[in-house]
Amino acid sequence: MPVPWFLLSLALGRSPMVLSLEKLMGPQDTARCSPGLSCHLWDGDVLCLPGSIVSAPGPVLVPTRLQTELVLRCHQETDCDLCVRVAIHLAVHGHWEEPKDEDRSGRAADLELEEPRNAFLQAQVVLSFQAYPTARCVLLEVQVPAALVQPGQSVVWPLEPDSVRTSLCPFKEDPRAHRNLWRAARLRLLSPQGWQLNAPCLLLAEATLCWQAPGGGPCLSLVPPLSRENVTVNKTLELPLLNAHPNLCVQVSSWEKLQLQECLWADSLGALKDDMLLLETRGPQDNRSLCALEPSGCTPLLSQASTRAARLGEQLLQDLQSGQCLQLWEDDLRALWACPMDKYVHQRWALVWLACLLLASALFLLFLVKKNQVKGWLRLLKEDLRAGAVARGRATLLVYSAEDSGFERLVGALASALCQLPLRVAVDLWSRRELSAQGPLAWFHAQRRQTLQEGGVVVLLFSPGAVALCHEWLQDGASASAPHGPHDAFAASLSCVLPDFLQGRAPGRYVGAYFEGLLHSEAVPALFRSVPVFSLPSQLPDFLRTLQGPGTLRPGRLGERAKRVSRALQPALDQLLQPPGDPGDPEDGTRVGT
Repeated sequence: MPVPWFLLSLALGRSPMVLSLEKLMGPQDTARCSPGLSCHLWDGDVLCLPGSIVSAPGPVLVPTRLQTELVLRCHQETDCDLCVRVAIHLAVHGHWEEPKDEDRSGRAADLELEEPRNAFLQAQVVLSFQAYPTARCVLLEVQVPAALVQPGQSVVWPLEPDSVRTSLCPFKEDPRAHRNLWRAARLRLLSPQGWQLNAPCLLLAEATLCWQAPGGGPCLSLVPPLSRENVTVNKTLELPLLNAHPNLCVQVSSWEKLQLQECLWADSLGALKDDMLLLETRGPQDNRSLCALEPSGCTPLLSQASTRAARLGEQLLQDLQSGQCLQLWEDDLRALWACPMDKYVHQRWALVWLACLLLASALFLLFLVKKNQVKGWLRLLKEDLRAGAVARGRATLLVYSAEDSGFERLVGALASALCQLPLRVAVDLWSRRELSAQGPLAWFHAQRRQTLQEGGVVVLLFSPGAVALCHEWLQDGASASAPHGPHDAFAASLSCVLPDFLQGRAPGRYVGAYFEGLLHSEAVPALFRSVPVFSLPSQLPDFLRTLQGPGTLRPGRLGERAKRVSRALQPALDQLLQPPGDPGDPEDGTRVGT
């Protein structure tokens, strides 16, 4: 913690003057002395240089003890800084030299001239303070009257910094500060098999060694566990391992809660391996037993359990005896081995492929023997599937920006007309209760996933408000990630829709549309033009053909349905395009028929 200033208290001999104030008022660094002493603190910091101890011909002031404590310096009652107060104890070292006999008579005449020069004993004390990221040196001048100068015992002031009195975290009882402290902590690997927990403060934590299997799941604790004592932060610690493995991880916990986990060799040794971890236990008379560490526990290799380790128990035992397993750790009673499982996975897939080939061969022979019957079955199946698809209709999800009630009426008219084609239409106008219960983002995510899984299409209806939201999201995704209203699914949908367009997954799954008179085609963001964008109602035939899929309707019937949808849309579109104050405006009280 940076300490911006010093408070100094000086004392001569063994009678220090102690300042016991918790709060001190004043804007400047100050120095105070015991009665009879004179001290002056130089303005500004000085340059600290290393020195050495030299002998002095006469008495000198030397520091014998130094004390530090924390105090508050306050500019106002509630505006205080945390500061360090330093108390220095000085003593006189050495004594006055007596003049020789032959010089006494001559020096007696000059005594009055030398008394003023020896009236005070002066010392300069340099205080050096170092703490990340601050370092300071200050100079203090001290004068002692000659009458108070009494030679004391000899003292060797050590040329080393003052020892650290305490080192603690003042906010360790604050849960929020504790969480922030763990966010700042880092677990890292140091070659060859060392690790280090870096943190800005002392942490009460325990570390354990664990095994992380591919495919997720909990990290299994291993023997030997690391030291259960408190972890020393910012210090290199050794792992008790013979060999490194990418599945070996270190977990750091605090108050029985997992805080950090790092698979230390993931970068240097590659991805996690599908290896089987074996624990060998050695008994008397060279007896030993083997079990495999699995999520269900340690399974004996030669057991009747239904786990993978039990099924491959004999093969794993042979691999261990033939030297194909890697030893990770060993002591007098136990050992850990990692046995590769790649060859067993390959054998399993080879059996699967063989079964598939046999099945395909049998089907091919059946087709050759009963070719005509098979063709009839396939034709009937194709017709049934087509008839069922036409009856049910293709799934269609309409997404729009809820700008005003007039635009919502236009969207509702389009959705109702599409349901008559038939198409299975989903729109938030008809799901307000579900939208309020789940939230716009969750509702849209579920509807989009169901629509695309059924081979449907998502329709993005662009309007001036929707275009503005797209530009806002593209410039700063965080600002548009939250919906603009309680029922606005368009703003929430951008977090799911934009990745599909950015990664090239949109064609065949999305189409765009806008209403003539409300928006021009150039206003649609370029990112969304990778899919067809239709102008309604003039391009309704192409729009409906895209929604229903190719080959579902003859051109004549498609044109009739397009006219029917256009007649349903036109009143709502005309009403929306009326200028404000028009006699037909519903706000003036005139009801327009639809």
